[in-house]
Amino acid sequence: MLEESHWGLMKGASSSLRAAFSHCVQQVRSYDYHHYLCLLELPANMRKAAFALRAFNVETARAMDVASDPKIGLMRLLWWQEAIDKIYANKLIEHPTAQALSSVISESKISKAWLKRVVDARINDANRDVIDLPESIEELEKYAEDTASTLLYMTLQAGGIKSTAVDHAASHVGKASGLLLLLKSLPYHASRNRHFSYIPAKLAAKHGLLVKEGGRSEIRLDSREGLCDAVFEMASVANAHLVKARELANSVPVEARKALLPAVPAQVLLDSLSKVQFDVFDSRLARGVLGRPPLWFQLKLKWYSWRGIY
Repeated sequence: MLEESHWGLMKGASSSLRAAFSHCVQQVRSYDYHHYLCLLELPANMRKAAFALRAFNVETARAMDVASDPKIGLMRLLWWQEAIDKIYANKLIEHPTAQALSSVISESKISKAWLKRVVDARINDANRDVIDLPESIEELEKYAEDTASTLLYMTLQAGGIKSTAVDHAASHVGKASGLLLLLKSLPYHASRNRHFSYIPAKLAAKHGLLVKEGGRSEIRLDSREGLCDAVFEMASVANAHLVKARELANSVPVEARKALLPAVPAQVLLDSLSKVQFDVFDSRLARGVLGRPPLWFQLKLKWYSWRGIY
C-alpha cells in the first residue's frame, strides 16, 4: 500500500475519506495494475482524481463480470447511473469509490456528462446480447472513446489542462488502449459465454470466422489462423491511433504528457501480441504485466515518464 506521505493526497481529510481513497488505490492496483503504475507517475494535482476515476472505471467495467446473473450486473450499472446524479446533487452515498469521486468532483468540477458517458457505454454493452456482434470496428472505437478516452479527458480536466491538441491525443490513446484491452479479453469472454462478442461482423466474415445459423450470425473458431488475422487487423487500427497520438506530442503541453502514459502499456500489449503472432490464446500474454516481466515494464514506464514522452 502506498504511504499517504508519498502520494500526498489526504492532508486534512477525514478518516472516512482517507479510507475511501485507500479503497480506490487498492481497487486499481488489484484490477488494473498497468494503469495503477501509470497513475503513480502523475503530479499530485491529478493523481488523487485519477485514482478515484480509475476506481470508478474498475467498478463499472467489472460489474457484469463479477455478477452471478447478468441482471444483477446491469442493476449495478444502473445504480452507478443514479449515484452520479446523487453525487452532483450533493447527496451522501455510503460507498467508498462514490465518496472519493464526490470529493474529487467538488474540488475539480469534473464534467457530469463524461461520467454519464462512461456508464451509458457500459450499460449499452451490457444490454447487447452476446451473439449480437458489433457490425464494424468503428463501433468498438466508439466504445473505447466513450470509456478509455473519456477517462483521460476527466483526468486532464482534474489537472486544469485545456488544450485541443491534448484532447485529440487523449482520444487516440484511449481508442488504442480500449481496442487492445478488448482483444486481450477475448479468451476470457469466450470461456464465459463461448462467444467472441468483440470481433466485428465485417471483420469476422472477411477472415472466414462468421457462420449463420437460424438467421443469426455467430463466430466459429474453425480457423485459429483466421482469428489471428482478425486480431492483427484490429491491432493495426489501435497502432494507427498510437502513431497519431505521438504525432501530436510536440503540441501537447509538458504538464499533460504524464496523463497520456497509458499509451505505454498499450504499446507494450501491442508488442506482446506481435511476439505471439496475434494469437490471443497464447499463454505468454497472461505472464507478468501484459506479457512482459513486471520490473521491465516498470522501468520502461519510468523511462518514458522521466523523458516526458508517451
